[in-house]
Amino acid sequence: MINDFGQIAMLSILSHLVFIAISWWALQAIRLDKLLRPNHVFQARLLYILLAIFIGSSVSNFFLDYLQWSRQLPLMFD
Repeated sequence: MINDFGQIAMLSILSHLVFIAISWWALQAIRLDKLLRPNHVFQARLLYILLAIFIGSSVSNFFLDYLQWSRQLPLMFD
């Protein structure tokens, strides 16, 4: 049981990092510089980072919830 918590923790960390990286990559296709003020490079980069973390974490949480629910589904038929 304790070992299972370690595996879930490792999977959660890896899932969040992977989905944040995918979100960062996907956000590079959006031209947010057209919406932002000129000469605000630091704020634009920070916005990209925060958006990538927000989107990646949300997708990762959905993925992890779905995985947990699919593992619990057989318990309904016991």
